[in-house]
Amino acid sequence: MCPSVTQGMGQIIKIRLSVDEREELAALVGRPTEEAGLVRRARVILLSDRGVSGREIALRLDLSPEHVSKVRTWFRTGGVGGLRRPRSGRKDHAVPAETVDRIVQLAMSPPPAGRSRWTTRLLGKELDLTSGCISDVLRRNGLKPHLVRTYKVSRDPEFAAKVSNVVGLYLNPPEHAVVLSVDEKTSIQALQRTQLPLPLRSGRAARHTHDYKRHGVVDLYAALEIATGNVTHRVTESHTGADFLAFMKTVVRRYSKQELHVVLDNSSTHGTPDVKAWLAANPQVHFHYTPTSASWLNQVEGFFGILGKQSLGATDFPSKRALRDHIEAYMRSWNKSPTPFAWTKPAQAIIKSHCRMLKRISTAVHAVAARLHQRQRGSCGASPAARAQGERPITRQAPPSGARYRSQDEGPMVTRG
Repeated sequence: MCPSVTQGMGQIIKIRLSVDEREELAALVGRPTEEAGLVRRARVILLSDRGVSGREIALRLDLSPEHVSKVRTWFRTGGVGGLRRPRSGRKDHAVPAETVDRIVQLAMSPPPAGRSRWTTRLLGKELDLTSGCISDVLRRNGLKPHLVRTYKVSRDPEFAAKVSNVVGLYLNPPEHAVVLSVDEKTSIQALQRTQLPLPLRSGRAARHTHDYKRHGVVDLYAALEIATGNVTHRVTESHTGADFLAFMKTVVRRYSKQELHVVLDNSSTHGTPDVKAWLAANPQVHFHYTPTSASWLNQVEGFFGILGKQSLGATDFPSKRALRDHIEAYMRSWNKSPTPFAWTKPAQAIIKSHCRMLKRISTAVHAVAARLHQRQRGSCGASPAARAQGERPITRQAPPSGARYRSQDEGPMVTRG
């Protein structure tokens, strides 16, 4: 970087950048999250380094010539750091870093006794801040105390082997065989609203009453053919082992003289003595069980979700017969143009995610949570005897030995094809 040189009646500040300065400024310009003003100032210096005049730079960047001159002066006196200008406006309302840390730690700690979660007003009262300030801090730190999601981690010691087996069937099915995903959707209610629904109108959503009459339930068995998306189904009044066996006999008749690989969950009705005897008498049928607490691995669950949204939701059924007819009509429509699912997530990715979840719910994590909970109870009115005796930390069973899995290649998640 050389000093300014006077030419004619005006003064031109010539800029010569070192290699490091040029790379640092280029990185600033290419960073998508960088402040827009800083990026413009960096462009001014880079253009100046190429010998572009101040007036031309002002035209290109929609700046005034005076501002271009100021930016050059800032760089000449302070280098790249001199381009970072302090923000204008009030500074006394900014939340100190220590207070931000307190807000974040408190929001992630157990709520007071009698509360299920922290709210912005409750945090504000605790820290003597406004709820708006609390909201801003939580938003900037990606914390949403009002949101709660459910989870369930499989404790099946054969999780890796079962995942690899099922996913292998999805991605590399055996030749001259049919892969089916089988399950039952139980307790589908025949609900009738107490008043007629109001239809969809321009600017107004369809509406129905919140109360209803129950006319009983039915159960739906379904076998989704992985390759084609075609569904074989049966509607029943119950879901016993005998009902499942009767449905499987229907499936075998549908795919007569073909080898069948059936993916299904660990329901007790899928392993009754009668079912086992039938399997022994039908060696062309092979059952492949998903891990326990992992029925999401069964592709037919995706079909049941579509059925619920497209067919069963917000529909009136004056009788179980009407519900049966409605399901039969949807099945006929689906099978006219069946859509298979595309399994995309590798088995190794599923297994790694499972290992991470096992670590997150390990004994250490629960022990810390138990200590925090115990400390909170002690500060919120626990009896002296209880505080003196203390409570043993809540513990969980350690992750099974199967948590260390061998490397596998294949595996998936379900999306519409």
